[in-house]
Amino acid sequence: MKQLLNFLLLLLLSSPAVFAQDMIRVRQTVDTLASRYFHGRGYIRSGDEKAADYLRNRFQEMGLKSFEDSYLQHFSFPVNRIVETPELQIDGKALVAGKHFVAQASSNSGAGKAELLFLDTLIFTDQAAAYNFFSQKFKSKALVIRQQDLNKLNELPQPYRQKLHQAKLHIILQPKALVSTVALKQQATPVLEVKESLWPANAKQVGYNIKAEVNPRHRAQNVIAYVEGSAKPDSFIVFTAHYDHLGGQGEGVYFPGANDNASGTAMLLELAQYYSQPDNKPDYSIAFIAFAAEEAGLLGSFHYVQNPLFPLQDIRFLINLDLLGTGEEGMMVVNGKVHEPEFALLTSLNKQHQYLPQLKSRGKAANSDHYPFSEKGVPAFFFYTLGGTTAYHNTQDYADQLPLTKFTEVFQLITNFTEQLQR
Repeated sequence: MKQLLNFLLLLLLSSPAVFAQDMIRVRQTVDTLASRYFHGRGYIRSGDEKAADYLRNRFQEMGLKSFEDSYLQHFSFPVNRIVETPELQIDGKALVAGKHFVAQASSNSGAGKAELLFLDTLIFTDQAAAYNFFSQKFKSKALVIRQQDLNKLNELPQPYRQKLHQAKLHIILQPKALVSTVALKQQATPVLEVKESLWPANAKQVGYNIKAEVNPRHRAQNVIAYVEGSAKPDSFIVFTAHYDHLGGQGEGVYFPGANDNASGTAMLLELAQYYSQPDNKPDYSIAFIAFAAEEAGLLGSFHYVQNPLFPLQDIRFLINLDLLGTGEEGMMVVNGKVHEPEFALLTSLNKQHQYLPQLKSRGKAANSDHYPFSEKGVPAFFFYTLGGTTAYHNTQDYADQLPLTKFTEVFQLITNFTEQLQR
């Protein structure tokens, strides 16, 4: 009996499905992509180019095929970059860039000292207060604005809005985490975002230094490979994930992007590894697309659908993978309410195998790289896991804090679902 159990265990461990999921390799992938070497996979220090080379090499090592003799699809776009680590002192006390403050992604350059001028919120309700406030000289001042008041500024008369931009510097007090983005253009005024909890009550003066520049034609690249199907090679299942993130601000600040989206990129590579094995050869062709410039406005995926490497109508289904580093509360399926038969199949498989605590469903949303395909009529889901870490678009989204709680289960659900789609 013991020999039989050992034999069955050996058989189980030697099956392709088990060996397909290597969590040590997954961890290495996330650690690598979120490391300082790639500097946030963005727009300074060649971060996104290094990440694209890494992915191309992984695809090549797996023996995946490329379209048109190249794994790379190039395109370009403008992007604003904070090219030096920003500096900020409040009444002579220096704050730490990336931890206490960041430059806003669209910030202009600026340096010097400035007296502080706090935005008077009475300007939104009292005409006399507004007149008195905007009668002041702004040119030598750093204007301090609470984050919750930003949207109200757009309601002010245009002359008042123009006067705000005469300030030497804007300082936005953030009550929660410092969250950054990618900006395609530069605004007229230098802008710093500071944690409100660290702002001294009686601050009088700041010193600052921000160096920013626009690259009018940043060259980016989608990384694309495929496995040819054995029965229906002209029909495709497509897996996508964006590998880019926010980059950094000079040498001292970078945004690791472990959950967003080293986790989804790791899943993309695991699926590629699985389907590259002869024992797992699919009936349909399976394409793997790692997109650049998702954080800049889905630019990589929009470029692809305008320049597809095979007909979009040949795509049976597309699954976009983003934010897959958690899962203790289940997974969200964007477009689940759009493609109800496929969501019912996914739900049935999840219930049968107890992969995840729940699958939640959303309708149409323009929140990741599935969206340009959906707009072209391609059936697509976007998966992201729920629960766990809340680190997002900040310097705290590093690899060590990412639990990867249900990574294996999500992988199993995806491969099971894909198998059913090919029947």
